[in-house]
Amino acid sequence: MKRRLYWSGILFTVAVLAVSVSSFSQREPLRVLASNGVRAALQDLIPQWERAVGRPLMVEFDPSAAIKRKIEANEPFDVTVLTTDVLDSLAQEGKLAAHGRGKIGRIGVGVGVVAGTAKPDIRTAAAIKQELLNAKSMTWGEEGASRPAIDRMIKELGVADRLKAKVRLTKNVDQSMELVRTGQADLVITLISEILPAKGVEFAGPLPPKFQDYVTFAAGISAASKNMDAAQAAVKFITGSTVAPAFKAKGIEP
Repeated sequence: MKRRLYWSGILFTVAVLAVSVSSFSQREPLRVLASNGVRAALQDLIPQWERAVGRPLMVEFDPSAAIKRKIEANEPFDVTVLTTDVLDSLAQEGKLAAHGRGKIGRIGVGVGVVAGTAKPDIRTAAAIKQELLNAKSMTWGEEGASRPAIDRMIKELGVADRLKAKVRLTKNVDQSMELVRTGQADLVITLISEILPAKGVEFAGPLPPKFQDYVTFAAGISAASKNMDAAQAAVKFITGSTVAPAFKAKGIEP
């Protein structure tokens, strides 16, 4: 009798789990458009994130500028994670809900080199200037969130003309990392959170304090979302204190 009750209990539990999984998978996915700057952290959090939201997530990553164009072209989405300046612009255009916005954290700009090679001295303005002049080639994203800081640094160093022929602009951070990994570029300058998880590329250090420009990221909800409650739950999860350590481990400061 006890054995029957035992197996009946197990079968009941399995049946409940099966129904739960089936119900979860049948729910409409929440579409999330997120910047490459937070990709490594969000990818690791997706299983927990889905459990918190109670439905599948369809997460797409691109540079913030590219996502802005998608949203302005009225591509449907529920949640977006972007730089705060882009979010502000989209809010002014009426693309985002007035409620539900939340800060994720800030990310500094740094330098990456081929893994296993000597790290360059980039601690001061004079040191990074010399490293840039010595490098045979370098790369960064054409539309990356780090681009303003890079342009300002090069201008203040007075080396724009001398570096022009060395710089290889890319459409996304993956292309930049591939150039470094394969030896086609000596270094990459981009968000630290994009360097840390890159295979074959090693973080050499942040830009000197004089040129450092932290980029702040936040989450927002589409004004046209048909899944407003789930979208709010999604933003609440990724902006909550429980996931802060996961973001910090990927180079995203509170």
